[in-house]
Formats: sequence, structure tokens, C-alpha cells
Amino acid sequence: MEPYKIHIQTTNKPAIIKFEANKFLTRKQNYEFKNVDEAKNSPLAKQLFYLPFTKTVYISGNFVAIERYDIVAWPDVQDEVAAQIENYLNSGEPIIIEDDTTPSKVPVTVYAESTPNPAALKFVSNKKLALATYEFKNIEEAKDSPLATGLFHFPFVKEVFIDENYISVIKYDIAEWDDIVIELREYIRLHIEEGKEIIEEGAQQKTSNATTEATPQNNNKGIDTSNLDDTSKQIIDILEEYVKPAVASDGGNILFQSYEEDTKTVNVILQGACSGCPSSTFTLKNGIETMLKSMLEGKVNEVVAING
Repeated sequence: MEPYKIHIQTTNKPAIIKFEANKFLTRKQNYEFKNVDEAKNSPLAKQLFYLPFTKTVYISGNFVAIERYDIVAWPDVQDEVAAQIENYLNSGEPIIIEDDTTPSKVPVTVYAESTPNPAALKFVSNKKLALATYEFKNIEEAKDSPLATGLFHFPFVKEVFIDENYISVIKYDIAEWDDIVIELREYIRLHIEEGKEIIEEGAQQKTSNATTEATPQNNNKGIDTSNLDDTSKQIIDILEEYVKPAVASDGGNILFQSYEEDTKTVNVILQGACSGCPSSTFTLKNGIETMLKSMLEGKVNEVVAING
């Protein structure tokens, strides 16, 4: 079993820091504790209140956030706090002890959003679903995702792509969206609301040109860049900062595959709604290729897409 790892994340409030984990800590609800008495059902939060500067503890999704009193500055103590949280999580002790007041279901909102790909629809949730991106081409590939497996039982579902807070479904032509969208949306909503597993721990995530265990905190990209040349690293940085947010809004994802220095060719993988999208070639050539040529002058001649 993969150990917990903590990544320190600043927020727009100087007094609050988030300690993000590589796995979910809670799925059913968000917790806020103002003092040690309120934290009686959370041994982790209770322990954190023994730190004299802890004002409030928040536990939600895959992170613990702490608001501090002004008696210390975060740079002086944040590494020690991160180590304390990480050690606690890896001890196997409970994070939250549920009681009769803990709801068995959590209210969830899911809405459908169109994409540039007419065969794909994006279902957006108000809850975090995954800590990395996952693409499933068939029910066999979806064995580590109970939600994706369930979706493949619908005869019109061709592919499933899961990102942080949305699911892209690509359908076969046998059905029209108007006839199936409500059924799919309700199935997804109930699955999340009932607290069922979305992605099982240890599920395989396709990152760059290899399939590896999902590691969302690895360079914040899930990509090991240690063996890549400088140009490849620059390409990845540009894709992450400028391209990925745009394609995510369309229900898809783009991954760096390789850089061929002799021909100055960049190979990328398109996933989710972008895979097989009729407009993806136009976007690739007139958007991504132009951007890379401009930002990496003389280093890029062509961008080639491989459907995920």
C-alpha cells in the first residue's frame, strides 16, 4: 500500500496553510474544528490542537488545513507540522471517528456540460472525485474504478475519462445525448452521494509515455522529469500552465509523450473529450503548435497528437 505523503500548499490567506495528501482523507463531508473539544471525533485534529499556535483545523477531501495564531510564522513551523501529519496518517490511526450524527449520504450536485466533441459530454461535480487523471477505453481497463465500471454497463458508453471534479463520457452513435443525459447524470450523482469508491487506491494512471501509479504530488504533474532534456521540461511546463486548463474546460486532457530533437517534433497524447474530437486537429495546429513555436523559437517544428 502506498504511504501517505504530504505536500505543503499556501493559500490566499497568510494565516492558513493546506497540507495536501496523495490520498483522500475523507469523502463524506468536510470538517471544521475550532477547539480541542470540537475535535473529539477526530484524533488527528485533536493532536494538532496540542500545537500552541493552532487556531482552527479543517479536514476535507485530500487535505488538512490549519489556521494559526500570530505567535508564529508558517515558514518557521510548516515542515514540522507536515511531518507530524504525515507520520500520523502512516500510523494507521483513524482520521475521523464516525458516529450516529455523521450523515450516510453527502449532498452532491452534478451538471452536464457540452464539449467541442459531439460524441463527448462532461459531467461536473461539486465534490472532488480524483487526485489525478484516469482514462478508460473499456470495462477491463476500468477494473480499478467502480464508477467507470458501472458506466460501461450502459451499452452506449464507449470511453470514460475522470479528472479532479468531472467525468467525460464518450458515447457510441447508437444513442443521442438528449435521450441518455439525465440517466447518466443521475447515475453519477447517486454513486458519489452514496460515498461509493470512485478510484481504488493503487489504480494505474497514464502519465507521459508510461503507465505508473498515480502520484499527483510528483512535480505537481504526476510526471517524472528527471531523465528528460531541458527542451522537454520546457514543453511540459508550457503545456501545464497554458494548455491543460483550456483542454480541461472542454472535458479533456493533454499529456507530453516525447520530443524528437532531430526533427524538432513534439508528440502529445489527447485524452477524454479531446480524443477523437473533430476540432482537435485544428486546435493542435493553430493553438498548441503555434504557441510552442513562439515560446520555444527554433526548437519546435511540428506537434503530433496521438489519441489516448
